[in-house]
Amino acid sequence: MRTPLFRPLTLGLLAALALPVAGCARNSAKGDLPYVARDVGTLYSAAKQRLDQGRYKEAAALFDEVERQHPYSVWARRAQLMGAFSYYLNRDYTQAIQGAQRFLSVHPGNRDAPYAYYLVAMSYYEQISDVSRDQKITQQAQDSLGELMRRYPNTRYAADARLKLDLVRDHLAGKEMEVGRFYERRRQWLAATLRFRRVIDQYQTTTHTPEALMRLTETYLALGVRDEARKAAAVLGANYPGTDWYQRAYKLMGENPATPIAPLAPGETVVPPPPRPQVEVLEPLPEGAAKPAAPAPAPPTPTTTGGDNPAGATGATGGTPAPGLPPA
Repeated sequence: MRTPLFRPLTLGLLAALALPVAGCARNSAKGDLPYVARDVGTLYSAAKQRLDQGRYKEAAALFDEVERQHPYSVWARRAQLMGAFSYYLNRDYTQAIQGAQRFLSVHPGNRDAPYAYYLVAMSYYEQISDVSRDQKITQQAQDSLGELMRRYPNTRYAADARLKLDLVRDHLAGKEMEVGRFYERRRQWLAATLRFRRVIDQYQTTTHTPEALMRLTETYLALGVRDEARKAAAVLGANYPGTDWYQRAYKLMGENPATPIAPLAPGETVVPPPPRPQVEVLEPLPEGAAKPAAPAPAPPTPTTTGGDNPAGATGATGGTPAPGLPPA
């Protein structure tokens, strides 16, 4: 029976087609899209479709593909910003920040620049953690929101940034209060006072200000600085009279009244001089009395290190030679 010629050709063609498929499978496993030349309209429409379907990671990859294949087209700038937005929706905030910052570095005067700044700030804002953790991301969010408000104060993004900035500052004040309360529990009054003072000086418009004033009253009383404690309680009563923090501060001041100091007598020094050392005065001996004999000298102590012990001498070593010397 003869084998048809087209059968080996078919098998070879299938084997050849399997290689690109395997290569594409490896590329897709790595997350990279295979390079397929497509026009900018097709790529952008496919990316927008993935974005509408909630497939944000695929949409971001396709938007990046628009920028890679058509870097000088009008759609490339738009795709660059939409890619950063897709990463933001996918909660890949690092990629979103990098994409938005790359857009600003290439197109700083673009009309969409305010949105790019807003996207950077929101990417930091979404990563804010509770006050028990490090607040570096919170500080970066505050800086980014402030940069947006400084550059574009009249945009709708700046209006939302002002609300977000108040929340960020309240969060940073909460971190200072957390650290201050920690020091106060450990009775480290000075360190706690510095933290509470920072809340009053830098975050006085936040919701933590009443508690910070009450805590300052506590720490100042613990340090013995009653005048400063009275000032903190007075500020608390003037600005937050109906709060529980003022009631606690008022009670503390009542439980720790001022101790009056007795006035000094005329001519009395504030710090008395130190007492003089007492000198023993010896009375003179009567005439003809014999002088007391000097005490007898103590017997010589036999040496215990080096040399030979005399016969019959006993020391701390009990007659044993020093270490390292041969016996006599």
